[in-house]
Amino acid sequence: MCRVFIRKMMIVAALLCCARAAFAAELPIANGVFLVAKPELPDPNFRETVILITQPVPGGGPLGVIVNRPLAAKLSEVLPNTLTIPEQFDQVYGGGPVARNTLIFLLRARERPEPSLPVLSDVYLSGDARLLERVLRGEVEVQAFRAYAGYSGWAPGQLQNEMSREDWWVINADADTIFSADPASIWPEMVKRASTRSTQWSPGAPPVSGR
Repeated sequence: MCRVFIRKMMIVAALLCCARAAFAAELPIANGVFLVAKPELPDPNFRETVILITQPVPGGGPLGVIVNRPLAAKLSEVLPNTLTIPEQFDQVYGGGPVARNTLIFLLRARERPEPSLPVLSDVYLSGDARLLERVLRGEVEVQAFRAYAGYSGWAPGQLQNEMSREDWWVINADADTIFSADPASIWPEMVKRASTRSTQWSPGAPPVSGR
């Protein structure tokens, strides 16, 4: 990988490691919820999005990635030619408006790969360049993989304010939706699911039922 790209991934990896150290005791599994944008949400960064909330950032608000916004970019365009990218892993998704020139990724695996943070019982978040290379080389067994350019983040209290404005529905996240083969169907399906029930949630609270 180019040095600049590796350095940016190392910064994200360090941020995630800090989150793991600070919150491991309280959150062995992250919040595990989807934020589902309501149709009237005005922010173009999040219009018609479904965001997987992962770990809080120490000293800040929640961190997450948009799961339904594929980009034109391919991993094979930004990673070194020495790596052969499996076709099913080559797509890059827009994780959010923060740090769009950095890369983080989600893995679905039976066992937790290191270094990574648990998001669901079989879904893990990482920004570690060496782990990424091991996954792409087939040295770490995964059932699914998603790479994200950037992420979604909130300052302390910011998401609570958005929730008070009723900008979002909140439902339980699930791995099948995160790694859906048809990202375009995710938001309509989550809107349909969320709008049939009342969902009340605040960052740090237990996830609510979405099924």
